[in-house]
Amino acid sequence: MAVTVGASRLDLGALRRLPADARPLVQPGTVPAGVLHLGLGAFHRAHQAVYTEQAVASAGGDWGIVGVAPRNADLVRVLTAQDNLFSVSTLSAADRHTRVIGALAGVRLAAADPQAVVALLADPAIRVVTLTVTEKAYQLDPAGGTLRPDPALVADLTGDRPPVTVPGMLVRGLLARAAADAGPIALVSCDNLPANGRRLRGLVQHALAYAQAPQPAVDWVGAQVGFPGTMVDRIVPASTAETLAAARRALGVEDLAAVAAEPYTQWVIEDDFPGGRPGWERAGAVLCADAGPWERLKLRTLNGVHSAAAYLGALAGCETIADALALPHLATVLRRLIAEDVAASFTPPQGVDVVDYGEQVLARFGNPAIRHRTLQVAMDGSQKLPQRILHTIADLRAGGRSARWAALVLAAWIRFAQGTADDGRTLPLDDPLADRIRAALADAPQTPAGAVDAVLALDEVVPPEVAADAQVRADVTAWLTDLTRHGVRPTLTAA
Repeated sequence: MAVTVGASRLDLGALRRLPADARPLVQPGTVPAGVLHLGLGAFHRAHQAVYTEQAVASAGGDWGIVGVAPRNADLVRVLTAQDNLFSVSTLSAADRHTRVIGALAGVRLAAADPQAVVALLADPAIRVVTLTVTEKAYQLDPAGGTLRPDPALVADLTGDRPPVTVPGMLVRGLLARAAADAGPIALVSCDNLPANGRRLRGLVQHALAYAQAPQPAVDWVGAQVGFPGTMVDRIVPASTAETLAAARRALGVEDLAAVAAEPYTQWVIEDDFPGGRPGWERAGAVLCADAGPWERLKLRTLNGVHSAAAYLGALAGCETIADALALPHLATVLRRLIAEDVAASFTPPQGVDVVDYGEQVLARFGNPAIRHRTLQVAMDGSQKLPQRILHTIADLRAGGRSARWAALVLAAWIRFAQGTADDGRTLPLDDPLADRIRAALADAPQTPAGAVDAVLALDEVVPPEVAADAQVRADVTAWLTDLTRHGVRPTLTAA
């Protein structure tokens, strides 16, 4: 398509100038809001928003989305100026297709007006709340899943100031909804947490108890709020200047909220929606009674392998996941991780072969059009590795099996957290427990065994049965010794 020089901004007035196959599937601004989404990042815009627009286009319903950005004021300003429109480009090695999404009925900035978010949670028109706020925003202990209230959350739950945390906003909103008897609602976690629906239910219950909520309100939440579990899957790298430039070339107008994603997408949802829901199955979502097997399949195979490629790739100086997969022997090591560790650690969904699924994962990671940065995937390891790697180790060892390849991933994270790549470059530790991890490593003997002991002692990250396992400790120490002495490339060659 032709490049437009000095392109105008994407908004309602620009829609008629778009290529026909790039226009929204629904008329923007005509679908009343029925969904509140917390976490208006790239993943939501390329995943749940796309499914919801397709569902409304196919099945109808008042299911427009009000998207809430926790802190990104620039994104809210851009989307407001663009009449809540943005585009999603689907990228493969051979093709690219860009389409504007019209699912957003409005946008809000939580940091500027948290009471508006509370009011939306209490609004009877809102019957579904979805969340993509990343693991750390739930403020749950990643090893045990218990609520970990920091001072901000304590203030949200015990005072009357405007809430600033995600759990605080949820609890305040549910209490307001209960007081108004505003009708049933479902809270739908779309984040990579094990048993994310049950964990979100537990978070709300613990937070209500911490807030000393009145018993009638607690009973109302128990009877009127659903917590369906989900599994979400689509690779959506952070947008770059090239993402925006490519969208401009495709659309002929400027879209400063453009996102790009791989062709593959999946959404598995437990069908527990007391107030109704969009017809997501009409858009290809899988509705089921238990998302657990699908969740473990994705967390351990896709996400676990993603983390493995990210840490080993970053240590070896690779910018993207696709670059990392080109490292000699890494794909072979990842296949052994999948076949020998991951596949043996859980029972997959009926009809799914974990090794075949893993091959599909590796093919997706190798998509050269998706420039997913290793350092982006490497963020928040203390929150991600329990469900991606440590639970695999725990389940294997409980069955008396080796967890050698999963131990390599844990060793790579420790080496990454030490802060230096194989070529001497500094690596960033972007993690909510960064200070705790750095202090533990600094206080330990400066040997691989000392570093392993320090990290395994982080009980808010490492399950006690893993920390106490002498064979796991030995395996991780052996891998870390090789990574420290020789670097990633020789370690993979010798593996």
